[in-house]
Amino acid sequence: MILKLEGRIAGPWAAELDRFWEEIAPRLMQRKLSIDLRGTTYADADGIRILRAIYSQTGAAILAGTPWTRYLAEEVTTENESHAEAEGLNV
Repeated sequence: MILKLEGRIAGPWAAELDRFWEEIAPRLMQRKLSIDLRGTTYADADGIRILRAIYSQTGAAILAGTPWTRYLAEEVTTENESHAEAEGLNV
């Protein structure tokens, strides 16, 4: 299963991702998940927190292509909180 995200993962869109994940997670069962971040342009602290939760629950593969999305993938897959997370990530 591929979760393809585009645009901003912030504010109401982060909340929508959280709502969507709560709905879809029980149906995922044993399927492998990939999170496609290649179309994202911004993530705030809530967006990163939600992506981290999804990643920690699933061990999902993260697809990234640009320097920004590679940076976001690193933020999601590391446990250490950074200044960038506290401020929100922006490109």
